[in-house]
Amino acid sequence: MLVGKRGLLVAGVVAGCCLSVGALAQGRQLTPEDYARAEKFMDYNVNPLVFHTVEHPKWMEDGRFWYADRGPDGVTFILVDPATGAKTPAFDQDRLAAALTTATGGKTKFDAHHLAITDIALKDARTAFVNVSGMTMRCDLNAPVKCKEVTMPKEGDAARLLSESRGVAEADISPDGKKVAFIRDYNLWVRDTTTGKDTQLTKDGVKDFGYATDNAGWQQSDNAILVWSADSKKIATFQQDQRKDGEMYLVPVTNGHPVLKAWKYPLVGDADVTMIERVIIDVDKRKVIRLKMPPDQHRSTLCDDVSCEATKTWDDVQWSEDGKHLAFVSTSRDHKQEWLRVADAANGDVRDVMSETVATYFESGNGKVNWKYLPQSNEVLWFSERDNWGQMYLYDLTTGKLKNQITHGDGNVTQVLHVDEKARKIYFLAVGKEAGRDPYFSSYYSVNFDGTGQKLLTPENADHAVTSSPDGRYFVDVYSTPTQPQTTVVRNSEGNLVAEVAKQDIARLLAAGWVPPTPITVKARDGKTDLYGLMFKPTSLDAAKKYPIVNHVYPGPQTGSCGSRSFAAAHKDDQSLAELGFVVVCIDGMGTPGRSKAFHDFYSDNLGDDTIPDQMAGMKELAIRYPFIDIDRAGIYGHSGGGNATVSAMFHYPQFFTTGVAESGNHDNRDYEDDWAEKWAGLEVKRPDGSSNYDSQANQNYAKNLKGHLLLVHGTMDNNVPMNNTLLVVDALIKANKDFDLLLIPNAAHAYGEATQYMTRRRWDYFVRYLAGDVPPHEYEMKPYAEAQAALAQ
Repeated sequence: MLVGKRGLLVAGVVAGCCLSVGALAQGRQLTPEDYARAEKFMDYNVNPLVFHTVEHPKWMEDGRFWYADRGPDGVTFILVDPATGAKTPAFDQDRLAAALTTATGGKTKFDAHHLAITDIALKDARTAFVNVSGMTMRCDLNAPVKCKEVTMPKEGDAARLLSESRGVAEADISPDGKKVAFIRDYNLWVRDTTTGKDTQLTKDGVKDFGYATDNAGWQQSDNAILVWSADSKKIATFQQDQRKDGEMYLVPVTNGHPVLKAWKYPLVGDADVTMIERVIIDVDKRKVIRLKMPPDQHRSTLCDDVSCEATKTWDDVQWSEDGKHLAFVSTSRDHKQEWLRVADAANGDVRDVMSETVATYFESGNGKVNWKYLPQSNEVLWFSERDNWGQMYLYDLTTGKLKNQITHGDGNVTQVLHVDEKARKIYFLAVGKEAGRDPYFSSYYSVNFDGTGQKLLTPENADHAVTSSPDGRYFVDVYSTPTQPQTTVVRNSEGNLVAEVAKQDIARLLAAGWVPPTPITVKARDGKTDLYGLMFKPTSLDAAKKYPIVNHVYPGPQTGSCGSRSFAAAHKDDQSLAELGFVVVCIDGMGTPGRSKAFHDFYSDNLGDDTIPDQMAGMKELAIRYPFIDIDRAGIYGHSGGGNATVSAMFHYPQFFTTGVAESGNHDNRDYEDDWAEKWAGLEVKRPDGSSNYDSQANQNYAKNLKGHLLLVHGTMDNNVPMNNTLLVVDALIKANKDFDLLLIPNAAHAYGEATQYMTRRRWDYFVRYLAGDVPPHEYEMKPYAEAQAALAQ
């Protein structure tokens, strides 16, 4: 145990002793050169070798779109006209760089082709809002280019744990670009982006009962959560009531008196959790219209927050085009019931339109809320999984009665990207609808409101990332597979190719020795259901040898182990770990999304399942198929939910998994935020004898079963999954007299920040030493974190 002179834990705590010296002596000695070859495949080394990647293309009001194109000489911002296929510079980058430098008083020197831009809201051909180097700039792109910083004051609540500011969220900017909404002293304000004048909109916001607050317990930011009306005259938001919520506490490691970090963090089973009171604000009149309804749960139809998408908008809230009415969906605390409601923006009257109740949990899609308010035709598009698949339905807005089901058959609608009300047609992404393809490949379709004429618009057997133009006439299609790089094209609404945009160049990646992962299909625990995943092998694989197998797990239920099926040069450190003499696999087990409702619900209300029986079944099948896999040496690791699953695997199946690395795991969801756990595991039910339905899902209750080598890791300032989750397991292991290893990372949050490189190296060391029986090089030093981040930002 490493202890400071005052008894303060300052680094890793080693509670277990390791293999014997004799056992270690049997293995081979790995060298720094071995680790360097493995590190060569980390994302910060391989991503810069890939050029002409297209991510997040953004459409403009004039029908063109722009994207950032990274080539060997830096980033170029390209503007594309789909009607002609013409590609031109989006703006003069040299002049913009000079203007940004001038706007900072020369304190920051901007390189025209290496601009540290995280986002651009290109409102038209003349004005842009640029988030760059943590600042938001409003830039007039006419010659001479001029930029001015748009500053948003912080709320000033020292007790809250706020995420690092990355500039103003685009959702906070009014549609006309003239105002930005922000929070000051728990109230909502707007700032004129031209004059800088601030106007206070609300006056009764107080601590723990403020307006537009972005605090879900497990994540917080200083962004205002709201939705502007199309005419920029009204704002829909809420007053968030956390006055009765319980608090979470963290204490930083410091040389002196620490500052207590406290914030509102409701837990499973709490009598009082965060509530919201919905309001509409008339911006010009500075008038607050409070909706005439009881406070709502702080819930959404999509995720464990009210703001799910990266744009930081308020999901489940939609304005009518004329700004006279506001549609929204209320969600019950347990996510089992939804109510679609419409409010009168003038007086706050609220009308219930329809509701849906499900047995497990309701979701409105994957990655996007899919219901759509259609007041002009007096209809509502509604997403439901009632027939075991995610489908779209059409309802009457007045009566709330079902008119017809729109989509049919196997496979899920995941995201509705465009609705053509005039042509009565919707355009949507879906998975699993094409036979013979990876069921996680996303494709784009159109279908009529009446359910006829469904058409595949993206024919390639690949994963398609689609961005529709606002008018639906065109869409950008970026398609790829885990083994084939991107091709980016523009198609029209009929799916016809109208322009080629870019092809990802991986020549330098291949020259560096990169090999793609191997897509795999295995059977689940039932011996019938197909499961899909990826396998990573050493690039110097000798099929005559035996390699230990490591499972990189994430059990869901909100996502799976493998993530997107699009092309990526790196899948975390899976290939790097494989280079050290392992076969590494990820398998999307039962209970994860993207398949049928029954598949996703497989272990609903029993998060202790963690898909581990599926992982073992798949690993055993792979060992039969590939004799170079040594199934008697099986390891497992994961982060967050994957940390939970790792400990679950080591405790429940100790004869199979001999080595595990569990990072930042939510080991007992009663010590995690209320929204996530109550959605997936249900509300807590306490029995007369004091037991709970959560007992069987709590890892510490099975600590006595540990037999192998387990490394537990946690950041001491984790405001997502508080450190107590891991300490509960530590306490149980000590009481059970079990050997184990513990690494606490001082002042690290849920992600490990500057300690990421150290943690990665320690994970590699652990598997090399205890799973392979080899000896890692002493304290191998990876590329410094700052350099790694700089490489990724190129």
